[in-house]
Amino acid sequence: MTFLTEETWPSLPLAEWLPTYATVHRWAQIVGKTRLGLAPFENHWWHSALYVTTRGLSTSPMPYGAGSLVEIEFDFLDDVLVARTNAGVTRTLRLESKAVADFYREYRELLASLDVDVRIVGTPNEVPDAVPFAEDRDHATYDGDSVRRCWHLLTQTDRLLKRFRGRFTGKCSPSHFWWGSFDLACTRFSGRRAPEYKGVVPNCPTYVMREAYSHECISAGWWPGSAGSPVTEPAFYAYAYPEPAGCAAAPIRPAAAYWHTDMHEWILPYAAVRDASDPEAAVMDFLESTYAAGAALGGWDVAALRASRSH
Repeated sequence: MTFLTEETWPSLPLAEWLPTYATVHRWAQIVGKTRLGLAPFENHWWHSALYVTTRGLSTSPMPYGAGSLVEIEFDFLDDVLVARTNAGVTRTLRLESKAVADFYREYRELLASLDVDVRIVGTPNEVPDAVPFAEDRDHATYDGDSVRRCWHLLTQTDRLLKRFRGRFTGKCSPSHFWWGSFDLACTRFSGRRAPEYKGVVPNCPTYVMREAYSHECISAGWWPGSAGSPVTEPAFYAYAYPEPAGCAAAPIRPAAAYWHTDMHEWILPYAAVRDASDPEAAVMDFLESTYAAGAALGGWDVAALRASRSH
C-alpha cells in the first residue's frame, strides 16, 4: 500500500483512474443498496447513504433479523470489505481487480454466511450503462492508490462539510456519500415544500427524485467528475432547488468559482483548490458564499436559520 499522507489535497485526475472509478462506483452501489434494503426509511432517502470513516466508507449499523445489527465498511487502507455484526462475527472480502460480477457473487455469499437476507435491485442507478451487476465483466479494475486518494479527499471534504453544517440551525442532512452519483454532500432546507421535480436522471426512478427534492433545498459537496458529463474533473459544487432566478449573476467566492450553465450549479474546480494558498479557506468560502447567494435569491429566512454559535 502506498499513500502520501502528508499531501492533504492529493492529485486525482479523472482520466488516470477512470477504470477503477467505474468499478468501485458499482461496488459502492451494491453495498449502498444493502443499506437501502435494511435500514428504516428516512426522508429524502437519507437512510440509503454511506458515511466517510477513518478507513473508508461505511453503511453504519443496519438492523436485520431479531435484534441483530450488521455494518459493512469499505476499508480502503487495507483493501478489504469488512462486514461486522453485533454478535461479534466478522467476514471480509478482498478489494482487488475483479469483475463486478465476481464482486457481486462473493458479496452475496458473504451476506448469506451472516444470515443477512436483503433484496438488492441488481442494476446500477444514475449511470447510462446499467448492465446488471451479475453480468458485468467489463468493469474489473482496482488501483488501491487511486482509491485511497479519492477517499482522502472525501475525508477532507467531510470535515469541512460538518463544520459548515454546524453553522445552520434548520433542517439539514448529515454529510453523507451518495453511491448513485458517487459524491459527498450536505443539504440545507428552508422548511418549505418545493414544486414537483421534473428532471430525468439516467436509470433512476422518477419517484426517487421526487422524494429527494420534495422540499426547497441548497446542496453542496464534492465529486470526482464524470466522463461524458459537462464536468470531467474533480470539483466542489453547490446548487439550489428550485433554482431561483439570478444564480448566474450572483456574486460568489473564491474567484475561481463560477456558474455552470449546463449543470445549473456553481462549480469550484478542485485544481483551483489545490492551487490556493489556503485550500481549506477557499472551500469554506465557496460553501458560505453559494449558500448566501441561493438563500437570498430564494427568499429564505437566513437570520432565523443561522446557528447561534459557529466555529
